[in-house]
Amino acid sequence: MKHTSIHRSRRTADKSAHDNRRGTERVPTQFSLMYSGMCNGRMLIGNGVVRNISQAGIGIHGNQIVKLGMDLSLFIDLPGVEEPVCIAESRVSWVSGRRFGVEMIAPRLEVQNELRFYVWNHLFRKKADKS
Repeated sequence: MKHTSIHRSRRTADKSAHDNRRGTERVPTQFSLMYSGMCNGRMLIGNGVVRNISQAGIGIHGNQIVKLGMDLSLFIDLPGVEEPVCIAESRVSWVSGRRFGVEMIAPRLEVQNELRFYVWNHLFRKKADKS
């Protein structure tokens, strides 16, 4: 009986570690973006909402369904930045209906800095609010 309990708790721990694969903290957000890519030889263009963001990836809820492994270009309306932030290369890392996550592929230094500042600013504010 004990063996089963240990096995279940180990499985639960393994599952939670797998579910949170992102190495950096994510910030819950809600602002708009546009995404585009090729799907089955056709151009796909969608609009959506950024649900969370980290320095390495972005969680999105979009109006067009994407496929796992698909390459996308993103145009993000980052609050506090006049022009949309362009991420020329990203790859879809998970999909659940119209929700999906992307990993950025070698974003420009300027883009990295804008995202890093946004994430840092919101994490710092969140920690200050808890104090």
